[in-house]
Amino acid sequence: MSLDHVLKKGGMDVLSLDQEVGAWDSVLMDPLTEDSFIANLHQRFKRDHIYTYIGNVLVSVNPYKKLALYSGELVKAYRCRGLYQLPPHIYAIAGSAYRFLRDRNEDQCIVVSGESGAGKTEAARIVLQFVALASGQSREVKIMKERLVQAGPLLEAFGNAKTYRNDNSSRFGKYLDIEFDYKGDPLGGTITNYLLEKSRVTCQTQGERNFHIFYQLLTGADIQLLKSLKLQRNLDNYAFLRSSRVHSLESLDDKQDFQVTRRALETLGFSQEDIVNVFKIVASVLKLGNIGFIPTNNIDGTEGCTINNDYELYDVCELIGSDQATLQAAMTSRTLEENQDLVTADLSATEATYARDSLCKALYSRLFTWLVNKINESTKVKQYGKRKVLGILDVYGFEMFERNGFEQFIINFCNEKLHQVVVETTLKEEQEEYTREGIEWMPIEFFNNSVICELIEKNNHGILSMLDEECLKSGVLSDELFLSKLAQCFAGNSHCEVKGTSVFQRNFVTTPGTSDNSLPPNCFRLRHYAGTVTYNVCGFVDKNNDILHRDLSLAMYHCEHPMLKTLFPEGNPKRSTLKRPATTGTQFKISISALVRNLGCKQPHYVRCIKPNELKQPRIFEMALVQHQVRYLGLIETVRVRRSGFCYRLPYQQFLSRYKMLSLHTWPNWQGPPVEGVSYLIRDLPIPSGEFAFGRTKVFVRSPRTVFELEEFRRERLEDLAMLLQKIWRGYRQRKEFLRKKHSQVIIASAWRSWRAREEYRILRHRKQVEWAVNIIQRHYIHWKRWQFLLRLARQLPQESESPISREWPPCHKRLAETSLILRRIHHKWRCHRYRLKFDQTARNRMREKVTASIIFKDRKASYPRSVSHPFLGDYVRLRQNVQWKKACIETNDQYVVFADIINKITRSSGKFVPILFVLSTSSMLILDQRTLQIKYRVPAAEIYRLSLSPYLDDVAVFHVRAPSPSSEVTSHQNIPGCLFQSDLSKKKGDFVFQTGHVIEIVTKLFLVVQNAMGKPPEVNISTEFEANFGQQTVLFTFKCTGLPEVQPGQIRILRKGNKMEVLV
Repeated sequence: MSLDHVLKKGGMDVLSLDQEVGAWDSVLMDPLTEDSFIANLHQRFKRDHIYTYIGNVLVSVNPYKKLALYSGELVKAYRCRGLYQLPPHIYAIAGSAYRFLRDRNEDQCIVVSGESGAGKTEAARIVLQFVALASGQSREVKIMKERLVQAGPLLEAFGNAKTYRNDNSSRFGKYLDIEFDYKGDPLGGTITNYLLEKSRVTCQTQGERNFHIFYQLLTGADIQLLKSLKLQRNLDNYAFLRSSRVHSLESLDDKQDFQVTRRALETLGFSQEDIVNVFKIVASVLKLGNIGFIPTNNIDGTEGCTINNDYELYDVCELIGSDQATLQAAMTSRTLEENQDLVTADLSATEATYARDSLCKALYSRLFTWLVNKINESTKVKQYGKRKVLGILDVYGFEMFERNGFEQFIINFCNEKLHQVVVETTLKEEQEEYTREGIEWMPIEFFNNSVICELIEKNNHGILSMLDEECLKSGVLSDELFLSKLAQCFAGNSHCEVKGTSVFQRNFVTTPGTSDNSLPPNCFRLRHYAGTVTYNVCGFVDKNNDILHRDLSLAMYHCEHPMLKTLFPEGNPKRSTLKRPATTGTQFKISISALVRNLGCKQPHYVRCIKPNELKQPRIFEMALVQHQVRYLGLIETVRVRRSGFCYRLPYQQFLSRYKMLSLHTWPNWQGPPVEGVSYLIRDLPIPSGEFAFGRTKVFVRSPRTVFELEEFRRERLEDLAMLLQKIWRGYRQRKEFLRKKHSQVIIASAWRSWRAREEYRILRHRKQVEWAVNIIQRHYIHWKRWQFLLRLARQLPQESESPISREWPPCHKRLAETSLILRRIHHKWRCHRYRLKFDQTARNRMREKVTASIIFKDRKASYPRSVSHPFLGDYVRLRQNVQWKKACIETNDQYVVFADIINKITRSSGKFVPILFVLSTSSMLILDQRTLQIKYRVPAAEIYRLSLSPYLDDVAVFHVRAPSPSSEVTSHQNIPGCLFQSDLSKKKGDFVFQTGHVIEIVTKLFLVVQNAMGKPPEVNISTEFEANFGQQTVLFTFKCTGLPEVQPGQIRILRKGNKMEVLV
């Protein structure tokens, strides 16, 4: 599939620089001012063009809504195209870093920066999505990519929370290193986390929420899981959640997100036991928060406390497998060592509450660290060796709240260091390099925040050093003493204002450009790169110390919960040394220094995120807010440097080594000075010479487009060289192989010809012998098989096979199929002959009748099949035994009764049914009165010439009598009441219409009787229409199968309409 087709697929034909709104690269803007830069961002923002380039730096404006900018087709497009061939997109930055890593074998990193709520977490997620879609699709790679992708939602659930500025704010820093093989497929990754804001577990500012996992667990877990965790679904039942009074968010679905979190745990290799254990610790934190303490007075006058809700403590002990007395003692008392003796001191209610909160924060923060370590185990590269790495940095954004504490100080320090790295690499070091290399350059002024970083982290005199010094003192620790030290050290410092007092008041935040000499008590003010922030020092010392009393560590270590021994190793009583851990500030400073060194070893790519408004609403662009971010991020200065500077530089020797194949002068080896070789190389390239500048030791390339063209020329040339090498090598190898095979062929051919002649003779002689043996064996074998078949056939014929209807026959070989068929026919004839020999005369007559019925009615009459299984009995009224009949039949010579039954005679006028006694003898058909047995009609068999029926299920039959021969009507001399016919003997009555359930039997027997009397059979007419002679008129019988509701199944209805009689079936 061509790339143009990919771009047009699914509406992707909009990916054209010609259709971009405003300036897609700020370097192209003319004139360049702060107002025009912001107006360009606003113009593009209104059209949902949220990405804009500053050279190779990407500016991303948070749209606060979902946009159709991310798909697999777009990943393919940006993976194959250069930075300036398609519209600005975060995929372009990720694709550039991915190609540099794969093609140049250089470590890369993508730094996502911006203040809280600017969309950094989402940008980092999109970069990871690009890597997952752009790399290979083997089974192992797919599994690893899925784990890397699923690590994000899991850490967001445990490390993100709703703040005033952001509904999904990262409350921890994250740096992901992804290792790739030589093909560009990810082999694994390592996550480094930085300082989780664990104070949020126990306390949140009004309008903010605790970490997402608490709400996800209570909202999304099923009732069985909640019951096993001793939890209830009502969020107001938990003190750590109800204080903020914000339970649900429109932008987040906690119930759905819980399923995502649980699926992520399973994907990352967590067992079901591990998952339940994690949730038990989360539930324990919620239950611990509900434990309250009641002040008490001890006998010695000291203050103590007791727990006011033991049931909550009991549930916690059930969840973590602790002894209730041990945990209660650890929470309400403290063990002190005096003169090598252990003394137990009770805690006041305030101290116990502080200890409880410390335990909750320690449980949650250590659980978070454990999760990160488990994820790293799951995504760890299995093979050893050094590989190229792509780093993705996503840390908390710069924060300025109404009340700023120790957490905001640490977060903003992290942003200061990150901003320092960006400024030094994009502005300071780049301009210094131009000056050092002798490139003509007009210096661009910018704000360097290194003085603020030094103010915070300087050894012995920095804020963190003084805070550590206060924490390490023996005796009573005080935030006020720390603040007074700051006041002494930074008196007159323009970047730090300090004021100390014992009265606690509400603090505030100032912005650059304002001067407020009044500072709230217990506060100090720092002028950060992003604005002036006022910090309240209350809690600085305690939070920096971050000490968990040993009694609580011991209690946690002795719990039966399998994870707590790992989370609280200092609780092991066998540990002989109890070294004091480093303070939070020191640990964070060391981590940030390591991060800065790590970023310095990689080729950076920058994504600068901008927040358009404070309301977190789409389509709103606050000019003042955006202007403030543009200023402190130094974007205008970056545009100016990118506009006048160069995006890429290499030493002459490295440039020549990489691109020497593009010129005939430098390929394959250049023997002269490298700078001269680079000059020849650039002259041979179809690129304007203005795109290059020569320094003292390096050659500089102005635009990323030129770098991409150089790489494309190099790739095409390498393909040509590879094809040339392949062609020469294949020719040499094939020529050598050909000569070797030719020599071998001559030797083999001579030997083979002589062997073939001998072998052909041997094969021919053997074939003749085999054919002779085969014929002999085949002839004897066939004879033996025939003999065996006949013997087996005689033995295997079943006992009941003598029945003519038996279809059983033993199987045979296909070569004997014809013989078997002949024998089967002969055997069947023999069975039929044997069967007929068993018949007496009566049985033969009945068989004859059945065969005759089959000949007449099969496939012609619908009611025939149901008559096959019923024998033809003939005399259904036992007329032959009737004495009166015996006397009457002698007069008419009808002694031999063939059929006798009560049937219905259908009247000619109305079609009504009249029951009569129908008798068929060997010589005539008789109709008698069923009660008196008086003969009403006697028709000789020779007078019946046709029998008519319909093909339907009706039981109607019409017997046609010849017209010249009048019927013999015999009536009694008396006028018998109720007699059906009382006419003269000479009057013609016509044909007879009968209805009976034995219509097949009557017609068959009458057919045979007439055939015997006349010597030829009567005509049998089966049709839906036929005529009948009713005396002086001819009536047309019509049979119709209508299915009318008044006609029941199996019954008929007869209608007489003039000369037409309709039979409705």
